[in-house]
Amino acid sequence: MAFLPTTLKEVRARGWDELDVILFTGDAYIDHPSFGAAVIGRLLESEGYRVAIVPQPNWRDDLRDFKKLGTPRLFFAVSGGAMDSMVNHYTANLRLRHDDAYTAGGVAGFRPDRTVTVYTQILKQLFPHTPVVVGGIEASLRRLTHYDYWSNRLHPSILASSGADLVIYGMGDRTILEVARAMRNGYNAKLLRKLPQVAFLADAAYVDRLDPAQTLRLHSFEECEASKEAFGENFTIIERESNLLHPTATLVEGVGEQFVVVNPPGAILTTEELDRSFDLPYERAPHPRYRDRGAIPAWEMIRHSVNIHRGCFGGCSFCTISAHQGKFIHSRSEQSILREVERITQMPDFRGYLSDVGAPSANMYRMQGRDRTLCERCRRPSCLHPKICPNLNNDHRPLLDLYAKIRAVKGIKKAFIGSGIRYDLFDDSPYLATVLKHHTSGRLKVAPEHTEEHVLQLMRKPPFALFEQLNADFQTICRREGLRYQLIPYFISSHPGCMERDMKALSERVLGRLHFTLEQVQDLTPTPMTLSSVMFYTGMNPYTKKPLFVARNQEDKKRQKSYFFASKGRSASSSQQSKRKPHGKR
Repeated sequence: MAFLPTTLKEVRARGWDELDVILFTGDAYIDHPSFGAAVIGRLLESEGYRVAIVPQPNWRDDLRDFKKLGTPRLFFAVSGGAMDSMVNHYTANLRLRHDDAYTAGGVAGFRPDRTVTVYTQILKQLFPHTPVVVGGIEASLRRLTHYDYWSNRLHPSILASSGADLVIYGMGDRTILEVARAMRNGYNAKLLRKLPQVAFLADAAYVDRLDPAQTLRLHSFEECEASKEAFGENFTIIERESNLLHPTATLVEGVGEQFVVVNPPGAILTTEELDRSFDLPYERAPHPRYRDRGAIPAWEMIRHSVNIHRGCFGGCSFCTISAHQGKFIHSRSEQSILREVERITQMPDFRGYLSDVGAPSANMYRMQGRDRTLCERCRRPSCLHPKICPNLNNDHRPLLDLYAKIRAVKGIKKAFIGSGIRYDLFDDSPYLATVLKHHTSGRLKVAPEHTEEHVLQLMRKPPFALFEQLNADFQTICRREGLRYQLIPYFISSHPGCMERDMKALSERVLGRLHFTLEQVQDLTPTPMTLSSVMFYTGMNPYTKKPLFVARNQEDKKRQKSYFFASKGRSASSSQQSKRKPHGKR
């Protein structure tokens, strides 16, 4: 199976004189199930559609990249890439990055800020009568009014700013095929507007016809601009509806004279559907066009790794995973995972070491509620906060069985767990000991994020005492097995509610009493559609309306981060410590 075409020459080589869908992406084209453009393209191809991908088109010249493949029969599809373009471009202190992990050679500058909006505006200018469907994480998290950290103000839905005809939010495996079917005979607004997991702009007449019993009216964009409390109230509704097992409500939010309509998400993908997305005939490599342009760092990181599930029920305040992939776990079958492992062993450059058998959270494979009817009534954004749900089945045996089967595959010398592990899920199983004995390269990464209880509560993270217990268990197992391993904790500074004295307490506890040398640390970047970003912008907890301290200016943020690198016995707030450069990043 060849790569999906990226040029007119490659289209002609397939004998095609017309394309059904042309997909524009802000990433280099890597034909692998870890990259959304490849997944969407291969899924459409599997249904018989003629698809091409235009990776990282030049938006600063005569726009020839946008015109070279002509007009698709059905629609243009646009994705900013696997990473939000603003997070990709800027550090937490708003400095421009000089690298891009999703570009050949790791070179920055091959995509614009707000990639989805720029690409879509160009396409609507050049092809005003051709529908543009946007998706991926950048579009998904901007489907409604959101706080934009980089401009320090609220932005309206990406539908209003970009001119897109439709947003597919969340993971679009099933929805993209439904959209393509609905457009077989042209843009059919009646069919498209009935689909789950899409958002679109509509007029007042359409909104007035919606069933009031199944519709939730949000504060308008203009009301949110005028009132931070209104924006916070919107978020609590959006988050609650996003985390229901069977959501039924349509969300409606005014912007100008129009309304953003967000249909409820579809049902969770079945194991068979998820397997299909991973089992498609990917080339499992970057397109040959990059052969002489240097390595693509993101590809180098995942080329020998396996993703075993989607979704995360941790519900961390600062994380976009549950907002985009959902709270409920979609697990692949063992057979699909093992087939992928066997394919990796056949790669010419494979030397026997899987870099990661992981997922958003490495140890949530096949975990769900014991009584599904209780999950159907649940409105919690997290199954782990404020404490682990008594209905959650956190049995690690299916995952341990999978690890054992992967270890038994011919050609596998070691299968590492590189994804983050939720230690608040540990039970009495031998999971930690198994990971340390068989699946650790010498450094186990976990994310306590902070030490102070009131900050952890706002982050929706477990008490620090659990990390201290993990540290003790880690040391015990390493001594018993003769392993000279390191435990590497992640921490965050400048989270809403975190004051300088909290960072001082963290430093004294972690650097002083526990004697850690910190490497994996970061300053909070408030990303759209997260609780942390709402608290950062509003200065309050939207659920309680209680005001919060927020370190907003860059000097305050730098001072908080400096505590990660304080020498023992010295104050990190001294002028010398404040000037020290962070020597680790997450």
